[in-house]
Amino acid sequence: MGRAKKVVLAYSGGVDTSVCIPYLKHEWGIDEVITLAADLGQGDELGPIQAKALKSGAVESLVEDATSEFVTDYAFKAIKANALYESRYPLSTALARPLIAKLLVDAAEKYGADAVAHGCTAKGNDQVRFDLGILALNPTLKVLAPAREWKMSREQTIAYGEQFGLDFPVKKSSPFSIDRNLLGRSIEAGPLEDPMTEPPEEIYLMTKAIADTPDTPEYIEIGFEKGIPVSLNGQTLDPVTLISQLNEVVGKHGVGRLDMIENRVVGIKSREIYEAPALLVLIDAHRDLESLTLTADVTQYKKGIEETYSHLIYRGLWYSPLKESLDAFIDHTQERVTGMVRIKLFKGNANIVGRQSDYSIYSPNLATYGEDDHFDHKAAEGFIYIWGLPTRVWAEKTKG
Repeated sequence: MGRAKKVVLAYSGGVDTSVCIPYLKHEWGIDEVITLAADLGQGDELGPIQAKALKSGAVESLVEDATSEFVTDYAFKAIKANALYESRYPLSTALARPLIAKLLVDAAEKYGADAVAHGCTAKGNDQVRFDLGILALNPTLKVLAPAREWKMSREQTIAYGEQFGLDFPVKKSSPFSIDRNLLGRSIEAGPLEDPMTEPPEEIYLMTKAIADTPDTPEYIEIGFEKGIPVSLNGQTLDPVTLISQLNEVVGKHGVGRLDMIENRVVGIKSREIYEAPALLVLIDAHRDLESLTLTADVTQYKKGIEETYSHLIYRGLWYSPLKESLDAFIDHTQERVTGMVRIKLFKGNANIVGRQSDYSIYSPNLATYGEDDHFDHKAAEGFIYIWGLPTRVWAEKTKG
C-alpha cells in the first residue's frame, strides 16, 4: 500500500491530537487531514474545538453528536450483559471506542479518505480498541498512530506544535489524564501512579464526597423493559435523559466511585480511578431483576458469558463474531427481564431494597415458613437420597 493522501483524525482538541495535524502533514506527507470530534455527552462545548482543528491545519473539522447512539447501541448492551471488567469496572470509557471507530470509518468512506488516525500512545488500551475496531469495520483502511511513534516528551510535543503556529495557552497542565463521556469519567497518571496515594477530592466531578452528601436517604425506582432501563421513579424517559438524571441523583449521594489496579491489554498494570454513578447502579439493579425473573441455571450460566463479554469490550473486540453471538444469547435471556427495582441511596451506598415484575418466578407460597406454605416437605427426604447417592457410594467405598 502506498502513502495515504487523505486522513480522518479522531480529534479531542488536546495537545496530542492537535499536534497530530501538522505532524501527519509534514512528517508523513499527508495532503489533507479531516478531524472528527465525537460528542458522547461529555458536556464540552465542541464549537471551539472545531475551530481549533481548522486553525491547526485541518481542511475540514467534523463534529458528530452520537450521544443517543452511544447509550442505546453500546451502553444498553453492556447493561444487559452486566458487563464489569475484572468484576468492577463498568467499561464506561471502553464502550466509547468502538463507536468512535465506527464514526471514523463512516467519515473516511464519506469523504474518500484512504486512512484514519488517532492520538493514542503505545502503552494504553485505546490504541488496541481503535485499531481493531477500524480493522473489523473496514480492513482496507490504513490506521495511523503518530503519538505511538514520535517519541516526544510533553514539552517537546508542545514545542513541535508551536513551530507550526499552534497555541497552547496552558503550558503547565493538570498532572492527571482524564477522559469523560455521558457514562462516566476515568482519571489516571500523576500522583495516582503511586498505588498508596489516596486520590485527592479535586479529581472528582460527578460524585460528592461522603461528608457533603445528604443526611437523609433517598429512594429511587428504576423500571426495565426486556433488560433495558426505561423509567426513573415511574416517569418514562428517553435513554440520554435517564442516564443524565440518574448520574445526578446517584452522584449526589456519593455513589459511583472506583479505585482499582487494572490489568491493561498490553500486559501492564495501571492504577485507575473511575466515576460511573448511573452505569454502576443500573448494572446492579438489572442483575437483581434478573434474579427475580430468570431460572437458576440461566442466571448461573450467564455469569460466565458476562465475564467473557466484558473482556471482549475491554480488549477491543466489540466487532467480533463471538461478541455478536453472545449478543444473541443475551437478548434471548432478556425477554422476561421486565419490572422495577427500588434502591436506597445514602452516604455512598446504593442498596437494593425491593423489586417486582409481572414475570417474577418467585413464589411466596413456596418460600414462606408460615401457614400458607405449599412446599411438599415429605418430598425432601427422597430428593436428598437421590441427590446424595453418588456421595454415599463414594463414601462407602473410600471410608469403609
